Amino acid sequence: MSFSLNEKIRKLTPYDPIAGDYPIRLDANESFLPIGAAERAALVRAAEEANLRRYPDPAAQRLCQAAAAYYDCDPAQLVAWNGTDEALLLLSGAFLGRGTALLCYAQDFSMYHFYAYLSGADCIKLSKREDFSIDPDAAVAALREYRPALFLFSNPCNPTSLILPKDDVRRLVRAAEDPGTLVALDEAYMDFADASLLDEVADYDNLVILRTCSKAPGLAGLRLGFSVANETLTQTLRAVKSPYNVGALTQAVGEAMFRDPARLRTGIADIRRSKDALAAGLRRLADQMPARLRVIGSEANFVFLTLPDTPAAFEFLKRRGIIVRAFYGSALRITAGTDAENAAVLSYLEQYLTETVL
Repeated sequence: MSFSLNEKIRKLTPYDPIAGDYPIRLDANESFLPIGAAERAALVRAAEEANLRRYPDPAAQRLCQAAAAYYDCDPAQLVAWNGTDEALLLLSGAFLGRGTALLCYAQDFSMYHFYAYLSGADCIKLSKREDFSIDPDAAVAALREYRPALFLFSNPCNPTSLILPKDDVRRLVRAAEDPGTLVALDEAYMDFADASLLDEVADYDNLVILRTCSKAPGLAGLRLGFSVANETLTQTLRAVKSPYNVGALTQAVGEAMFRDPARLRTGIADIRRSKDALAAGLRRLADQMPARLRVIGSEANFVFLTLPDTPAAFEFLKRRGIIVRAFYGSALRITAGTDAENAAVLSYLEQYLTETVL
């Protein structure tokens, strides 16, 4: 009798980011800034000095101490991960299972419900308002009705770039306490905004915050992220993670990055300026053609906008060597790039909107 895949995974297809070489890639919310000299030096030094025959520090202590100093929190609250995707997978595996439910949003990071599916849990997807904003009243009602094991959402949101005010986030975390729901708050883009609950995480029994080094720090290729929670939850996450999940070279480069907070903050400011310039240019186009283009949000390192003919606009840009991300059949997400990259996407998008007739 031949082996056969189980029903759960039989029809799964791999995550499929856009492949190929394109002159301008503004699709993955990566940083356009070059890696810093300190990180390059740390990588070279670690490659020369690290004993790669030995496993790395399982607790990534030096890295977590440097990250905690940067985030102004207690190292005892941090766990380092091989990218926040590993944390998301382990959160789903540890807190979800058959007979439980994940509460998330239909218009949010797609991997949330994928990991819940792998865990065997039900996935309850809330819809956002027509303008893509979160309705806190609807979320509170859903928490009371469904009593999910895990409530997971991003703030600022990927892909909409909209931000939920701190008071509303606090309300959702508190509302989740009664049904015994763990809230996983994905703050991957909070470096570009000002509504973090990092300094309040110890005040809640049911809150885990996720941070990444793939966006503002510009180390997407390193695969490094963190969870921040009270010490009880942190100890639980340390217990469920694999023992040597963050490699020695990643630990060394990440530590060097966090030991240079001035460069990090300068980089964030540069990315914000680029995003503001891109958003301003897109809003000018929207003012000229309000029936064709609407800017939804720009609270991260990207701008989210809607067009009635998104697939055609995506292909128009792609043929000219520019890759962005298309969503929901009616929206584009454009990552902030260099001045030249921003100028190119604005120029070609204006050309498309001007020349194309619906």
